[in-house]
Amino acid sequence: MNVACFKKSVRFWRITVWLVALLFGLSGCQMLQNAGYSPRPGTLRPGLAADIGAREHPRVVATYGGIYEDGGTERAIAKVVGRLVAVSDDPGLKYRITILNSPAVNAFALPGGYLYVTRGLLALANDTSELAAVLAHEMAHVTANHAIKRKQQADQAELVNRVMSNVGKSPEAIEKAIKETQMQFARFSQEQELQADDIGVRTLGAAGYDPYAAARFLKTMGDFARFQSLQGETSQVPDFLSSHPNTPERVKRAILSARKIGAPGIGRRDKASYLADIDGMLYGDDPLEGFIRGRSFLHKALGISFYVPRGYVPENSPDAVLASNGRGTAMRFDGADLSGFEELEDYMRSGWINGLVDNSVRPATVNGLPAMIGSAVTDGWSFRIGVVRIGATGYRFIFASRTPNRRFVDDFERTLHSFKQLSPAEQARLRPLRVKVVYAREGDTASRLAVGMSGVEAERRLQLFMILNQVNKATRFHKGDPVKVIVD
Repeated sequence: MNVACFKKSVRFWRITVWLVALLFGLSGCQMLQNAGYSPRPGTLRPGLAADIGAREHPRVVATYGGIYEDGGTERAIAKVVGRLVAVSDDPGLKYRITILNSPAVNAFALPGGYLYVTRGLLALANDTSELAAVLAHEMAHVTANHAIKRKQQADQAELVNRVMSNVGKSPEAIEKAIKETQMQFARFSQEQELQADDIGVRTLGAAGYDPYAAARFLKTMGDFARFQSLQGETSQVPDFLSSHPNTPERVKRAILSARKIGAPGIGRRDKASYLADIDGMLYGDDPLEGFIRGRSFLHKALGISFYVPRGYVPENSPDAVLASNGRGTAMRFDGADLSGFEELEDYMRSGWINGLVDNSVRPATVNGLPAMIGSAVTDGWSFRIGVVRIGATGYRFIFASRTPNRRFVDDFERTLHSFKQLSPAEQARLRPLRVKVVYAREGDTASRLAVGMSGVEAERRLQLFMILNQVNKATRFHKGDPVKVIVD
């Protein structure tokens, strides 16, 4: 949660908007989402694609936490791009690669050759060939002219939806028509993703890289998505409405594409070189947005911390900290400017909460800090709201559930009362997580090497280590094998 964004949270906020996105879309892995691509010559006026890319570039950079500047990661990308472009379907295209300062695992493109990868994706990759697989996939979207095709299909779907909503008399018919157009657009996008996978694998092989890297990294991203999600479950959004085919389908297809090039073991991977380039790279949240440590959130600049109950996995964002327990309860933590309110009760009753239960508002004390607690009911949702005041800032906890019970109330109370101010010593000890490359001893196991991992609960360290290094519990390392660990 960014300090600047946090302090700008002045406007009143209606608390029902975020629920569906949080409960059904809270996922840590965004797999190769693509915002747009360069068209074929003559499809648009000359220079329009570049103009679009240049216009949108600052917005993308701002959305993803700015540009991550690091010599090692920049070298890792520089080693790949030239080789891929030379064998791509349009070697004359020029690309601008930006590393985004985001822990999300993501890569995408804009018209005009603007390609983006997040540092979260770079940390997950295990060798140069896997990075090359991602970039080749994005370049394939550009050379296959997917932007215009997707835009045309989206416009058609939007038109049908608008017409049906405006003139349709049967709610059932309207809903059916909208779902049909959504499914058609989703299938259309999935076809593009599979086509980009095929082209990307072909490009990988032509550039001399391991063509099986695409399948390998797709599996790693799927494993990481499951690790980040609650209860081992992926997003509850139906597969047919996803813009990407499900991971097992893509992995199988990527393997088939690679087999057309040759048997496993061909092509360069450059693991040692790649790991050396990302050694020391920032991992997880940027220090300006605070830190997630297991179930705790700590913010060095704001000097605050709290933790969520067992079963919740907190996720940090520029505007808020979100969490869900996988059983229908969602939580949001953010802040507001209270400089216009002398009394906390006046703020609670100022209109930013829909459905506030009048007699539920009561004062409280949280670790010596003044607080106000209340309840709300609206649109079938029950809420528990707590605001803790430090000076002119209100720190807001909001829990929501459609089926509130005693545990729901206990989880809210436990989280609210875990909030505290950090001591100077605690603030000084907070350091960002980084990727560290260590070298195994003969016979080392994943369990032993994972023990020193930071930033994740002890019982989850081994699982994260195995995903980051694409190994299993039975793996025995040889002396000098490089592996990634996360440390602070």
